Amino acid sequence: MKDQRYLGKGIHFPVEADPATGRIRMTQGTAGIRESVYLILMTQQTERWLRPEFGSNLNSYTFMDTGVTMMNIMARELKENILSQEPRISDVGVSMDADSRPGCLLIGIEYTVKGAHTRDNLVFPFYLDASVRGGDER
Repeated sequence: MKDQRYLGKGIHFPVEADPATGRIRMTQGTAGIRESVYLILMTQQTERWLRPEFGSNLNSYTFMDTGVTMMNIMARELKENILSQEPRISDVGVSMDADSRPGCLLIGIEYTVKGAHTRDNLVFPFYLDASVRGGDER
């Protein structure tokens, strides 16, 4: 496998102790990039007051209409957020699947890791209705 030190090393998300060493668990390579993309999706813009531009406005789409127009707007915005905040990737593609799980929009993100020229992806479940999360129906 090619040396991937150029991709960097950082704290694993979610933060946890490494059971082998007792120290904070670290991540590197393509796993670090995947975690970075996940953090961008999970962080609401302006949530971090020292970096208000970090993150996305994904949570503002809760209870949205899942029509083609809104999903295209959302996909374009997410693509721009990811490309502007994760410099180690390129060729980002965002797809939406609103039909496979009721109340849940599956967001597929594909990207190319720069330097390695490898494709990777992340599927992110975005719950449009909080009562559906985890199959908890009341």
